[in-house]
Amino acid sequence: MTPGNELLFLALGGSGEIGMNVNLYGTQGKWLMVDCGITFGDANYPGVDVILPDLQFIEERLDDLIGIVLTHGHEDHIGALPYLAGDLGVPLYATPFTAGLIYGKLEEEGITDKVELNVVKEDGPFSIGPFTITYTPLAHSIPEGNAVLIETPYGRVFHTGDWKLEEAPALGGASTAAELTAIGDQGVLALVCDSTNVFNPEASGSEIDVRKGLDEVVGAATGRVLVTTFASNAARLQTLGEVAEDTGRKLCVAGRSLDRIIRVAKATGYLRDFPETIDFDTAMSLPPRQVMIVATGGQGEPRAALNRIAEDTHVLKVHAGDTVVFSSRQIPGNEIAIGKIMNTLAGKGVELITDRQAFIHVSGHPGRPELAEMYRWIRPEIILPVHGEVRHMHEQARFAKEQGIPQAITQVNGDIWKLAPGKPKLVGQTHAGRLVLDGDVILPADGTTINERRRIALYGQISVAVAIQGGRLKGAPQIRVQGVPVEEDRDVFLEEAAEAAAEAVKKDGRDIEKLRESVRLAVRRAAVRFTGKKPVVDVLVVEL
Repeated sequence: MTPGNELLFLALGGSGEIGMNVNLYGTQGKWLMVDCGITFGDANYPGVDVILPDLQFIEERLDDLIGIVLTHGHEDHIGALPYLAGDLGVPLYATPFTAGLIYGKLEEEGITDKVELNVVKEDGPFSIGPFTITYTPLAHSIPEGNAVLIETPYGRVFHTGDWKLEEAPALGGASTAAELTAIGDQGVLALVCDSTNVFNPEASGSEIDVRKGLDEVVGAATGRVLVTTFASNAARLQTLGEVAEDTGRKLCVAGRSLDRIIRVAKATGYLRDFPETIDFDTAMSLPPRQVMIVATGGQGEPRAALNRIAEDTHVLKVHAGDTVVFSSRQIPGNEIAIGKIMNTLAGKGVELITDRQAFIHVSGHPGRPELAEMYRWIRPEIILPVHGEVRHMHEQARFAKEQGIPQAITQVNGDIWKLAPGKPKLVGQTHAGRLVLDGDVILPADGTTINERRRIALYGQISVAVAIQGGRLKGAPQIRVQGVPVEEDRDVFLEEAAEAAAEAVKKDGRDIEKLRESVRLAVRRAAVRFTGKKPVVDVLVVEL
């Protein structure tokens, strides 16, 4: 589909899920992409850490794609760029801090010479084909969180990105109520809005209050303190630097992603008052009461600093009487991994503090009072919720209409909506799937490889090798078992499975393909008798 004299909207990620945000706007033959993010693997994707959006729709129309505008530097908004931007071959546009993070990712992949990265300041509009873009600062948990005001021949769109209301953001600025009201005064066709916290009846809260809460917790601790938070939450890093100074503790930072965020933030004018950090050896040599560690891994990531510290495989250590503070929220799906680390730490006699015990975290997304304020300032004709699961987006649509917005669109990835001219209308649907980064290879998330891996993870695997000569079995079938629950019955099972394979060869030894299938089924039937499970059975036939 090529956009004509109209304004189209299409999400290829982030609608119907939290994460992996990719949004397309189309008009007068051209498409503009806003954000290009990732989400993270879970038990449904064995061995996979990173999940990418499937951009097949726009890859088939690359001549019509004219650029990618990035709202801010979180992984779910920029994380896919190092893997996909080179093939898309269009310019990227980002503010200085976000551009610094993107450049580091492109540099790691060795594609800085293949991708045009334009650094745009938050001080005025710029044009990309038929679109005019103005960055509009909004508070978030990372510097330079921005909405983008997109002006087209068929109306203006205010695309919020991730945001919250904060009177005095810890890092960077935010547009005032008067500035946002002025945007609304000029007329806004559609508000494309973050839905993450729509069920929260209260405002997200202030980083100033988090500092007070952390001061109390860290100040009361008598041993070493470790605080874990999202590495990308630079506002929280600023707060933690202040807390270290407030409580008279030296600051130690553990985690590559934290080092990267701090480096880029300082290079672009943020964290200027961040205290000098000490190295790991110094942190362990000082009296525990004088040290505060900031570490990655609060979501239970097995290779992150916190897990390694908990498992005693890191230079940094925590002992009985020390305190670990989880200054972040649990992302749904991570509860088991986080609980495992917490139990390991608790077993050492470490005191654990979460946001259930103290005011040590606030969200970077808007609650209902903040959404209502944004509606009142922007006054769009249409609300188009994004950045949420289906329940979040439907609830925001309902809430916005309750607050007086005339029209609401509820969509999911792959829905193509015409926003103007005329009333909004669903005009098509397209594929909007997922890809996985498996090692160094990008694969379909539901393709052969991942489906085979799921089956092996669920049922186990058996390898069978038989040698035949003239249609007859030579020697005994060789069988290897992995992940099949035979345990102490392994030897008995292997004997029975080998006999079943030998019998299958006797019946179908002349037809190799028929033989292979007969052996597979015979061995699997033996496994079902022993275990009740149907493992994956691979058969190798060697003709002598």
